[in-house]
Amino acid sequence: MAQRIATQVVESLRKGTPPQRGVDLYSVGNEKLIAGIKKFHLSGIEEKGIIRFISGSWGAGKTHFFRLLREVAFQNNCLVSNVQLDKAAALNKFESVFYSILRNISTSSYLTENEAAPFGQVLKESLAYLSTGNCKVSNEVSYEDYVKAREALILDRSIDIDFKKMIQKYWETFLPESPDLALQEQNRAEILQWFSGEGSVAMYRKRFEVNKIVNKDNAKLMLQSLAGFVRLSGYKGLLILFDEAEQAYSIMRKSSLRDAHNNLLSLINNIEALKGLFLIYATTPDFFTDPKHGIITYGALEGRIGKPEQQRQPRALDTIWNFDQVVTELSDYQSAAKKILSIYATAYPEATRELPSEVKVEFFVKELYEIHPALSGVRFWRVLVTALITNFDDHLEGETRSAETIYDDVMDHLREE
Repeated sequence: MAQRIATQVVESLRKGTPPQRGVDLYSVGNEKLIAGIKKFHLSGIEEKGIIRFISGSWGAGKTHFFRLLREVAFQNNCLVSNVQLDKAAALNKFESVFYSILRNISTSSYLTENEAAPFGQVLKESLAYLSTGNCKVSNEVSYEDYVKAREALILDRSIDIDFKKMIQKYWETFLPESPDLALQEQNRAEILQWFSGEGSVAMYRKRFEVNKIVNKDNAKLMLQSLAGFVRLSGYKGLLILFDEAEQAYSIMRKSSLRDAHNNLLSLINNIEALKGLFLIYATTPDFFTDPKHGIITYGALEGRIGKPEQQRQPRALDTIWNFDQVVTELSDYQSAAKKILSIYATAYPEATRELPSEVKVEFFVKELYEIHPALSGVRFWRVLVTALITNFDDHLEGETRSAETIYDDVMDHLREE
């Protein structure tokens, strides 16, 4: 583990939020589910499409799990896109969902590259892979390498013709005879706008010789093309993490709700044909049970999804993973705390001697666990990680405070957010 990653993890945990990278370094309690996902889903993702649902009340750990899944997907040579289903990307307008998938797509290197355009990073890495066999990105490629990548792209029959043309146009901006840097960046930005449905058909037809733009009529076809392009570019597949905004469905008009349900049903019915796509839809229990807005209002959709399992831990082959049934024991929290202690020591190696021992950390966690009310509105995981970092910070400053004092300070801070 690099010190840079460890420091980023510590800084995120100090705020009580899962880090962008490194969740797998301290996560506990989901080992069996993750093992099943690797075995039954990620292992054969190139040959099939998969959809699963997560049901969990607020604070059940969906965000933490998504960050963990992203790490697992990267380790299994997949791309990841985390999509917030809200007004800007509502499922009743699937084209907006597709735009959001592209805006939020990332490679394992994206978060360290500070790339302004995530899909642009994917296109650059694909050019490098198809021309040289690796994803090492260069700001300039030879014409021979470009031709090699272009021929591989043209031969792929799973990708829409206009989708191919715009990829080629993007790649051409890296050729030696391309215009100056400012004009290159402008051309790349305009090409990426096509994938986001911006502009008119006439504009793109004149400049790039395409016959359409991405819109509501072809967004699902474009998703299939995206899946094909991801596989062509050397990745096993694309993991799309749909995170439904709180009450997203309850504020929809009846016609919009029906459109959203129809689009979801279409995805489910056609998922097997979308090779290389692994869709995970995280939502609250109301999505399944609400008599006005839940899927029980649409018999065909309810029949395809079902209801969350009760009284049982989620398993990878379940259609719905019910996170409200996940039981985390004190020993799990203590195990995670010792891992966080190790991460903190990596972030601040010069202060390792000042940190508490693992035995003292276990006792500190036990005290916090006994203080925290079972029905508190603040999830214990958030309290735990924030309190641990506060405790470690205190030790570095030569201070010693009781678990109760730290707990009160942390709760005041978390309630203010």
